[in-house]
Amino acid sequence: MVDTTKIEPTTVTGAPSDDVIQFSVFTTNRLGRLHGVVNLLGAKNVHVLAITVIDTTDSAIIRLVVDDPDRARDLFHEGEVAFAESRLVVTELNSAEELNKLFAAMVEAELNINYLYTCIPHPSGKTMLALSVEDNELAAQTLKRHQFPVLKQADISR
Repeated sequence: MVDTTKIEPTTVTGAPSDDVIQFSVFTTNRLGRLHGVVNLLGAKNVHVLAITVIDTTDSAIIRLVVDDPDRARDLFHEGEVAFAESRLVVTELNSAEELNKLFAAMVEAELNINYLYTCIPHPSGKTMLALSVEDNELAAQTLKRHQFPVLKQADISR
C-alpha cells in the first residue's frame, strides 16, 4: 500500500474512453513515495508514459499518464491511493521548430496552457507533448487546423 493523504479519490465523469487521462496522485512529500506509486503500477504491467511532480514542503502531486487508465484506476482504488483524473490534449512534434508553431496556434486561439510536459517518445520515435488547457475541444480543433495530430489513449498505449 502507498502512503498517501486522505483525499477522497475522484474520477472524470462522462469522459469518452478514447480521451487521454491524467492521474494526479496526492501524497506526502517523503522519500520513496514516487517509487511506491510507480512500483504499484509497474508490478501489474501498467506503464507510465509521462510523469511530472509538483512538490511543496509537506505534500506532492504526482501527475502521470499511463498506457492502461482503467487498470491504473483499479490499482489506485485497491491501494487506497488518493487521486483525481483529468483529460489532456496530447500531440506529436516532429522537430523543435514545431514547438513555437504550436504555441503560436494556442495564442491565436486565445487558449491558455495551464501546464504541459513531454511524454516518453512514441513508438514511432516522435516526441509527444501532453497539454492541460482551458478548453480541450477548442485546443484539439486548433491543433488539427495547424496540422498537429491529436492523439487518443489508444494512440499512446503500447
